[in-house]
Order: sequence, then structure tokens, then C-alpha cells
Amino acid sequence: MENKQHIAIYTTASVPWMTGTAVNPLFRAAYLAKDGSRKVTLVIPWLSPSDQELVYLNKISFDSTSEHKIYVCNWVEERTGFKCGFDIRFYPGRFSVDKRSILPVGDITEVIPDEEADIAVLEEPEHLTWYHHGKRWKIKFHLVIGVVHTNYLEYVKREKNAVQANLLKHINSWLIRIYCHKVIRLSAATQDLPRSVICNVHGVSPKFLEIGKKKKGELEAGKQAFTKGAYYIGKMVWGKGYRELLELLKDHQNELAGLEVDLYGSGEDSEEVKEAVKKLDLTVRVHPGCDHADPLFHDYRVFLNPSTTDVVCTTSAEALAMGKIVVCANHPSNEFFKQFPNCHTYDDGDGFVALTRKALAEEPAPLTDEQRHELSWEAATERFLRVAELDQPIAIEIPIMPSRMFTSMSFTMQGRLEDAAAFLHYAVSGFEFSRRACGAMPGTLLVNEEQCKELGLPVPLIKQNSQSLKDHVA
Repeated sequence: MENKQHIAIYTTASVPWMTGTAVNPLFRAAYLAKDGSRKVTLVIPWLSPSDQELVYLNKISFDSTSEHKIYVCNWVEERTGFKCGFDIRFYPGRFSVDKRSILPVGDITEVIPDEEADIAVLEEPEHLTWYHHGKRWKIKFHLVIGVVHTNYLEYVKREKNAVQANLLKHINSWLIRIYCHKVIRLSAATQDLPRSVICNVHGVSPKFLEIGKKKKGELEAGKQAFTKGAYYIGKMVWGKGYRELLELLKDHQNELAGLEVDLYGSGEDSEEVKEAVKKLDLTVRVHPGCDHADPLFHDYRVFLNPSTTDVVCTTSAEALAMGKIVVCANHPSNEFFKQFPNCHTYDDGDGFVALTRKALAEEPAPLTDEQRHELSWEAATERFLRVAELDQPIAIEIPIMPSRMFTSMSFTMQGRLEDAAAFLHYAVSGFEFSRRACGAMPGTLLVNEEQCKELGLPVPLIKQNSQSLKDHVA
């Protein structure tokens, strides 16, 4: 039997939904599997056709998991230039319109058989454990690593209130302590969590680096590489930086007279953004969303990104990789980018004005080979293996006990407290009324008959999810 690490990467979204939690875990799986030294499985949500219509762009849909798997492999192979060396499996998911996210249904740990359960990477561990009702992740797997993508507290503060954000902060910490051995926070913009380290373990698609190399060649040849001015690209919802950008433009219209800005995005707030733009004296054009690697963007000189809700903004990294100047807020989410000479950070509105005018008047500094590597997925994978300590033997030895759902047989006080917390969460998450009281989407406790058929799940497996607490403890 091969003595390879088996890494199962669970994530909360999949292409063709062009969101960070779909794209970045996919690249992580591809690059972890690239050298063949480890077995990698990407575990992604399967949506029924009715939900696919709400989530996937350009009316793309799949009648089967095999169709979806082919699409995912083709998508990543086109962008990396090498064959998919990892497996893809699916867990049942439902799209929540009010949360704008996909929620797992049933016990998704069952996707990986007990005999293959080695290392689990939970992309968005809070999201994957809020309503989890099933085997405890730390009992199922020898090592569980969470990668925190989203600044949920900031979104809740903006859309709800500070009281709910504070409650969520404590719930997230509680669940992380129960279910994860260690956590990687992409930046300090996320909440502090137990057993966490801060490290950006994301990279950019190779095609953005190729665009940057081409632009560098044009600059070195004395050509005019950047003929367009400033732009912003992102999902068109107020929380993704549009509010901050339009407020800055509105407050400083006189100082920015003559500035032209193109906005690219699609989303729930598109019409409101268009209406707000009409009230400005500046020339601001609004366009539909588009792939950031499209030739349409190659000649822009400056990327404006005032967002402070991101953890690490993928589009900022892509803009830097393409050789552009990025003007962004002096915020923890942008700390990684400060090492690059083309990243200009501002502290206030006056700073935004000064840096924007300066960026439009100068040529970007060409990236060195070292800087280009730092933005790549090769470097991101090296960082991930180092901070997750997967480049050395795993020190955590927890026996896998298929008959037990959440008790670890620990004799330490901390272990007993975690076991009690796990039992409490299992109990609360096991009833429809308590789940809904905590914000869960109806029908996410058990997999429905439609998804059973779509995923080929046998009925006995589904029934196992609804066994009584007494049966699980026995």
C-alpha cells in the first residue's frame, strides 16, 4: 500500500460560480497533487438544477456529477497547463438566497470513507461547521486544518448589527476549537481564532503572470504598455468595495476632475450602483462582470480597490501579477501586497486622491522574478505546506473510531470540555426547530430524495444520519 498523505479539501462552492471559495481551493488541489507525492481529493457541493439556475453564470447547468466533474477539470487544466491529478467528490448542498451561500446538507464527512480519512482541509471552517450534524471532524480525520477565507464579522456588522457580530465571533471560536486542530487565517482582517496562524496561502492563475511578463517586455522595449486609466472589478454588491469607492469619488470630485473610471461587475446591487454613479460629475462607466484575464483589462494602468471587507483580495493579486499599479486601503487585508512596489496604500480620502493621481501619471515598476514567484500558486503551496506542517510527519495521533461520532476518549480536562461541547453542538444541530432558530436553511438536516437520486446515495446511508443520540453514544 502506498504511504502517501491523503488530503481531502472540502469547500463551500465550485466553478462555474466565480467566487474565491470555488476558485482558490480548486487551484490548491491542483498544485498539491501536481508532483504526485500525495493523494488529493477535492470535495465540492452538488446543487440540484433549481439551485444551479440561481448560482451558476451564463445558464450553465449539469445533469450529473460526472458532467460537473468534467467541467471542473477542464476549467483548471486550461488555466494551469497541466492535467488534473486529483479526484473530485460531491456532497449535497442547498443554496441559501438570504445568505448568498451554499449550505451543506447531512453529514458531509461521509463523502470520504473511514479507511481513506487522513487529512481534511476545511476551506471556510466556520461555514462548514455552523450546522454540521454528524461525525466530529477531529475524530474522523487524523488532522483537520481550517483555512479562513471570509470576514464574516464585517459582513454581519454591515448587514445586521454589532450585537449579532459579537455573538457570531464567539460561536465561530467555539466551533473552531471543537472541529479543527489548526487554522490558517489569510490575513489579520479575520477574527482571531484558536490555534490559528496568519499566512496568505493563495496565489494567482498562471495566465495573469503571463500577461505581466508580456507587459514587462513591452515596457523594456520602450513601448506604451498601458493605454487605459483606472478600473475596478468585483461582484456588484455594496459590501464588495463599491460603497467605499463611490463615496471617495463623490467626496473628492473637484480634486479628481477629469478622472475616468470603469466598473466591471454583476450582482444583486447592480441597479443601485448604476443609479449612484449617475449622481457623480465624474465619468464613471458601469459594465457587466467579465473574466479578469480578458484582453479587455490588459491595458489598464491602475486598479482601484478601496474594499475593507476582503480577507485577501484575489483581484488585487491578479492586477499586481499583470503588472498594474494597485491603489488600496491601508488595511490588514492588504498587508501581503505591501511588499510589491506597485501596491500603493492610503490612509484617508486625501491619500486616495494623491495616490490615484500619482499612479495615473507614472509607469508601473516591472515585477522581478522573485516577486512574480511570490504571487504564484507554487509559492502559495509552499507556504501552505509549511504553515500546515504537512512537510513533516504529523504529530497528532488520534485513532479513527467509526462507531463514535464525537467523543475522543480524552482523559485531559481540555479534551473532556471539547467532548462536552461537541455533544452539545451535535444535540442542538439535530433538531429542525433549533437549527432554524440558529439561522439554518430548512431541509439541510437530511438529504432529500431528489439529491439522493442525483448523487446515487443509498437510502440506508441517509437513514443513518437520523439515528438517535442514544444510538450514537452507545
